[in-house]
Amino acid sequence: MVRAILSKPAPMTSIATDYRQDTGYPQPFLQAIAEVGFTHVHWCHHWCTDFLYSAPEIDQIHSWLSELGLGVTDLHASAGKEKAWASPLEYERLAGVELVANRLEMSARLGCDVAVLHIPLQPEEEVAVGPYWDCVRRSLDALQTHSARTGVRIALENGGKPASWLPVQQVFAEYPPEFIGLCYDCGHGNMSGDGLDRLAEQLDRLICIHLHDNDGSGDLHGMPFSGTVDWERLTRLIAQSDYRKWVNLELSQARSGYEDERQFLLDAHAVAERLTAMIEAHSAQ
Repeated sequence: MVRAILSKPAPMTSIATDYRQDTGYPQPFLQAIAEVGFTHVHWCHHWCTDFLYSAPEIDQIHSWLSELGLGVTDLHASAGKEKAWASPLEYERLAGVELVANRLEMSARLGCDVAVLHIPLQPEEEVAVGPYWDCVRRSLDALQTHSARTGVRIALENGGKPASWLPVQQVFAEYPPEFIGLCYDCGHGNMSGDGLDRLAEQLDRLICIHLHDNDGSGDLHGMPFSGTVDWERLTRLIAQSDYRKWVNLELSQARSGYEDERQFLLDAHAVAERLTAMIEAHSAQ
C-alpha cells in the first residue's frame, strides 16, 4: 500500500507593505507580496504622514487583502507631522489622538489586534520633562478608551538611541499590558547598541516585531543576515518571549541593492522562513 506523505504546511510569514514606497496605490505591492508566498502584511503605508483613512479606503484595502488571501499581522499607526499625539501644542496633540484613533479603527476593520506607535524622546531639559509627560499621559489616557473599544493594543516601538528606551519603560510602568506592549525593531536596537539587552528585560511585553538588518551606522532596513544583528540571540529571545505571531520583515528594496522586485521578495520570503525555523528550534529546546 502506498502511504501519502504528509508535508509540513508552510509557515505564516509577513512583510511590511512599504518595501518600495509608503504612499500611493498599494494594490500592486500587495499582489506581489502574495504571489511569492507571504501570508500576511504589516500595513505600513502613510505611517509618517497626517493621512486619515476614510471608510471607503479601508473597505477597498480590506477587499484587496481578502481577494489575495492576505491577513494583517499588525498596522503601523502614524507618527504624524502636524497631527502629533505628544505635541505640546494642544490642537496638534488632539489632532494626533484623532489620527491614532483612526488607525485603531482601521486595524480592527482589517482584522489585526496591534497598532505600532512611536513615542518621542523625553526632552533633555529638566523644565520640559513635566510638560512632555503631561501631554503623553493625556493622549494615552484618551487612546486607552479607543483601544478597549476596538480591541486593538498599542505597541510602542524602540528607537535607534539608548535614550529611546526611557519613555517606553516609563509607559510600561504606568499602563497595563492589555493596553500597551512592545514593538521590538531590531534594526533600531542594533543602532542603539543595547537593544537585545533591553529586549531581554521586556519579553513579557513583546507583541510585535520589525525584523531587518544594518551595520549599526544607520537605519538601512536591509535583508536579515546582511549586517551585524545577532540573529541567533534575537531568535532565542523571541522564542522565550510572549510573542505568539509569526516573523514580520520591515525591509526597503531601495536600500537593499536589489534591482529586481520579484527576486527581492522571493529572497525575503526565504529569509522569513529561515528565521521562523530558528525561532522554532529555540522554542523546542
